[in-house]
Amino acid sequence: MISKIQKFKDSTDFTNALKIAVAGVIPVMIFSYLGSIGTGVTIALGAFFVFPSDVPSILKHKINGLVVTSLIISGVNLIINLSYPFPFIFYPVFTILLFLLSMLAVYDQRATMVAFSGLLSISLTFSHLNYGYDPIFKHAGLLLGGGLFYLFISVIFYYIRPNRYVELQITECMSLTSNYLKLRGDLWEFNSNRKDITEKQLHLQVELNTIHENIREILVRNRTNYGSSNQNRKMLLSFISLVEIMELAISTSFDHNKLHQKFDNHPIVLITYQNLAYNLAKSLKHLSASILNKTPYKSKNNLIEILHQFENAIQQYKKDLGKPESIEGVLMLTTMLHYAEKQVEKIKILERAFTKIVLLKDLDGRDKDLEKLIQHHYYPINSLIENFRFSSTIFRHSLRITVTILIGYMIGKVLPFQNVYWILLTIVVIMRPGYGLTKERTYHRFIGTLLGGLIAFSLLSIIPNITITGIICILAMILGFSFNPSNYKIGTTFITIHVIFIFAILNPQIDNLIQYRILDTIVGAILAILANHFLWPYWEFLNVPEYLEKSIEANRNYLKEISALYNNKGGVSSSYRLARNQSFIEVGNLMASFQRMLQEPKSKQNNLALFYKLTVLNHALLSSAASLGTYTQSHKTTKASDSFNNAINQIIKKLDFAISLLKEKSPEINESISDLSIDDKNFTDLKNLQSTELKEEYDLNEMSFLLKMQEVQLVIEQLIWLNNLSDTIVKTTKELTASSLQFQKSKTE
Repeated sequence: MISKIQKFKDSTDFTNALKIAVAGVIPVMIFSYLGSIGTGVTIALGAFFVFPSDVPSILKHKINGLVVTSLIISGVNLIINLSYPFPFIFYPVFTILLFLLSMLAVYDQRATMVAFSGLLSISLTFSHLNYGYDPIFKHAGLLLGGGLFYLFISVIFYYIRPNRYVELQITECMSLTSNYLKLRGDLWEFNSNRKDITEKQLHLQVELNTIHENIREILVRNRTNYGSSNQNRKMLLSFISLVEIMELAISTSFDHNKLHQKFDNHPIVLITYQNLAYNLAKSLKHLSASILNKTPYKSKNNLIEILHQFENAIQQYKKDLGKPESIEGVLMLTTMLHYAEKQVEKIKILERAFTKIVLLKDLDGRDKDLEKLIQHHYYPINSLIENFRFSSTIFRHSLRITVTILIGYMIGKVLPFQNVYWILLTIVVIMRPGYGLTKERTYHRFIGTLLGGLIAFSLLSIIPNITITGIICILAMILGFSFNPSNYKIGTTFITIHVIFIFAILNPQIDNLIQYRILDTIVGAILAILANHFLWPYWEFLNVPEYLEKSIEANRNYLKEISALYNNKGGVSSSYRLARNQSFIEVGNLMASFQRMLQEPKSKQNNLALFYKLTVLNHALLSSAASLGTYTQSHKTTKASDSFNNAINQIIKKLDFAISLLKEKSPEINESISDLSIDDKNFTDLKNLQSTELKEEYDLNEMSFLLKMQEVQLVIEQLIWLNNLSDTIVKTTKELTASSLQFQKSKTE
């Protein structure tokens, strides 16, 4: 319990909540003392509006983003107040502002949150409309001042703990990677539910992709500090090691059924290996906990000793069966041993990063390719213009939220609602481009509002004075903003308590507040759900083919780089690393898209089974390709044969064909390509390495013979597996395009 509280206290969400609490409370307290609490509340509102756009980044981008957001929230308030008395001007201006702000989401996360801040400002403008130039400009100026004051507070927090965000993200990354390795250990249970475990692994990969992107963004932006700061080098080396641990885990796949059958009579080797897998996971978990708790790290797992235990188990297996009979089994177990050795090596590097000083040479140049994987923060007008089309998800969402807010505003004006702005605020807060997330947030917001209201009024009935009310109000604010990003229901509960307590302080007559807020929330939520369902919806099944195409394309490019590496025998090139990382990212994006599809109505989950099959196939293709690539770069391999190159070329052609199917959306194109097959003769040259000639050339006792045999086994198995996967991808893609065409045809009839 204490460790959970400590983790919560040290979290980024709690720190962010403290920032907005400080930026909001100080102006209210100062101006309340000066007898002008309204001024303090307005400044606090300015801070509240700017807060969402304070996304983690380097200081320069943080300052620029918050300044721009402050100008926007002040500007839109000014424009709405100036135009409101003139309906013929107000409604067009109101509509244009809503649409243009929503369209900012075409850029990046920061721009999306700036747009959100602007929409919040517009919504709450209607809570207090000003008349007359002096009050209007004064109010807008105070909002601008609140935004800049929040910037000041945020910069102070940044300098107090400049590296804390990255450190926390690294520990979270360690924890999730540990969970992934633990699941790999679970796969070695004889009767394990491998389908369920695989699905959990896919979910973890989506989470890890997001965290990797966040960490990469900050580290690369601080690139100029790598040489001068041990902390930055430590974080960078840790991140690179964690990515490599994850990629190594994905790239090394085993046929568990085959291994269990092979070693049924020798279970000790598998039990020892599973114990090693679990201890790899435990080491990462312990290191993560040590960093979070700020305690000196001391390894609790002797990985080298456990590794030796597995080596001894292999030797015992070899001794029990004898040399000729044990060759195939020893090769399988040796592959598993090499994987474990590499993972132990990566974890040892990670442990040293947090126990010793990290030098620039320790990075070994592995940091140079990170920059190519991040989004560059520039905002060309062309990107905005290019998205002014119905095929753009952002364009459709911008239209949808604009129309929904206008309808919500009209309903609030026509019907006797007390607070029309709360309807607009509900729409802005819960409405997302995806139907599933909007529906989920609607449910959580309603429950949180109801629960928060009941708790708040119960507390108000027993609280003796306004001082205690103020203290609880501040605590509720901090807890609300702390939980809001991770648990929207709990966050909404505390924010509702905070809002009701504020009204209780400003206006004791609040008996009907909760029923009005619930009613406004229901109206806004219903409008948001209906809009996502009926106003230019863009269901995820329309997006998945694009992610699928990018995933297959990335895997194809990765295979090309693996082929070049196997043929040229040189060092790992920059293009290889980039292709490998891009492949992991695109497969992760595909899995995330499929998960969003699962949240949508059953009637909109078109071709769900085919999409799931292709998602799993692409993940398996990446795993197999990465296994071949990892082996190639860490072993001295034989000369690439014509059979190897022919097999790789045929596999790449099949993937090209699948990409063409998705682009053209027709199962009939280039039909001859779909019939490409790799005859067993293509593997003859490779299989000949296992012939009597090889056995004569290398004595069975020589390590060189085992290494040659290991290469032969791995390369042949992976080529056959890649060939089968590419065949199935083409076949399933043809089924998908045919089904999609049939669906479109049925809609037009």
